[in-house]
Parts: sequence; structure tokens; C-alpha cells
Amino acid sequence: MIQTVSAWGYFAAWRILRWLPENFVYARANAVADYLVKRNGKSVARLRSNLARTQPSITALDLDLLVYSGMRSALRYWCDTFRFPDWSRERILGTVTFNDESILMDAVAAGNGAIVTLPHCGNYDHAAAYFCARGAKIVTVAEHLKPEKLFKKFMQYRSDFGMESLPLDGRVIPTLMQRIRTGCVIALAADRDLSKSGIDVNFFGGPARMPAGPALLAIRTGAPLISAYVSYTPTGIHIDFTRMQIPTEGTETERVATLVQKSANLFAEGIAKYPQDWHMMQRIWIDGDFKDRD
Repeated sequence: MIQTVSAWGYFAAWRILRWLPENFVYARANAVADYLVKRNGKSVARLRSNLARTQPSITALDLDLLVYSGMRSALRYWCDTFRFPDWSRERILGTVTFNDESILMDAVAAGNGAIVTLPHCGNYDHAAAYFCARGAKIVTVAEHLKPEKLFKKFMQYRSDFGMESLPLDGRVIPTLMQRIRTGCVIALAADRDLSKSGIDVNFFGGPARMPAGPALLAIRTGAPLISAYVSYTPTGIHIDFTRMQIPTEGTETERVATLVQKSANLFAEGIAKYPQDWHMMQRIWIDGDFKDRD
């Protein structure tokens, strides 16, 4: 019942927030974000805890201000999501900046596929829509949401701007390898995997786990592995790309561990620069009272 009510809330937002004036929607979203920070519920408390670990020397006041900025950024993402179907191609293309776009576009032009790994930051759907509009074939993986209608809605939302979403299951790695061989770019959020299959990394000086998938795909296909960090600008997004060197020595397990640690280091660099745009309201670190899950 709760899942159904929640789903209808999403469906209503997709309609209502598209009808209302843009400035009004984003202003109200900021007000809601500020209210949620003051309530300090479970998600906000986790965001505060996560951000504190990324800024070890931050004062209590500056941490409070950062949490307010972080929640506003997170709600901006949802407002973008609900209003995105009405964005023009010109707006999608004209509001993206880069450190070096050629890092990905050269891989797209070569036609041999690529893997982009990134944390949950900024508006990554805007980034994907940009590259779809530039002719890239983007594929991602999505956890299976409940109820089914909501999961299908998010799948359709991404399909409408050109990105293919595959459900996360035991067959997804072979399917992604096939997509790479046809020249697709695989985009994967890869800053959290608390399962026993996650790879242990050092993240901001503490133990965390991140998924092996992007590294495995790069090693097994030979496709370029690119790290990305998406941050917000006043009118859109900025993307920082880094192409990662694939290790050639050691066992596959050792090479995967090396690559995942490199990804974690690059994620940390992006988060340190733009912490307000890291929308992580779930547990990351596996110290303290963490208990393994299957």
C-alpha cells in the first residue's frame, strides 16, 4: 500500500510540476529542502554523516550550510527529472560544460564502446541525454523498483531521451558486454555496493565497498574506462572526465581491485571539490556498526 501511494506521488509530480512556472517550482523545492534539513530525518542525518567524512576539517556551522546546499541540490535533481520531458534539445545541449569532452566523444567516434563510471552526483540523466543527442548509444542499469508501474515509468523516462535501461539481475554483465561490442557507452553509478560481492576500497580514509562491474567490463572487453563527476552550474551541469589506465599485470581479481580503488580516488576528488552535489543519503562506509548483508 505504501509503495503504491509513493508511486502515485511520483506520477503526480511528473504531471503537476510540468504545469507550474519554473521559477516557482525550484523556489518551492528549495523551501522543502530547507524544511527537511530542519526536521533532520533519517536521510538527512545520513547525508550529514556522509558529507562530514568528506570534509574532515569542516566546522559545525559550515557543515550545516553544506547539508542545506546538498539537500537543495538533491531536490533540484528531482525537479529536473519531473520537468525534463519538456526541455528542448537546445536547452539540453546548451547547458552542459566539460573539462574535456573529447575524452568520451573520441571513444564514441571510435565505435568500440566505452564504460563511464560515476558517483550519484548532479544530474547524470541530463549528461546522458546530452550524449544521446550527440549520437552516442547510452546504456545503464537500474535496480528493480516497486511497484512495477513506477519501475516502468523510470525506464520509459530514460528511453524517451534515448538511453536504454537494463534491469539489474544476474544476466546483466553478459548483456552489457554485448552492448559494448556494438559500440554502446555503458554508464554506471558505482559509488556504493555493501553486499559481500562489493570491492573493499579506502574512501576518504575509511573502509567502503564499491561495485566491480565497471572494472570487469573494461578488463574483459578492452573498452575505455572513464570516470566522470557531474556537478551543477547555475543553468545546467558541468562534467569532469578522466580516462583510467587499465592495469595489465596480476590476476583479474587483483586488476579489478586496483581499478575500483582508482575509481574511488577519482570519485573522492570530485566530491571534495563539489560535495553539495553528491546526493548520497545511504550508508557508504563499512566501519562502526556495519553488518554484512547477502
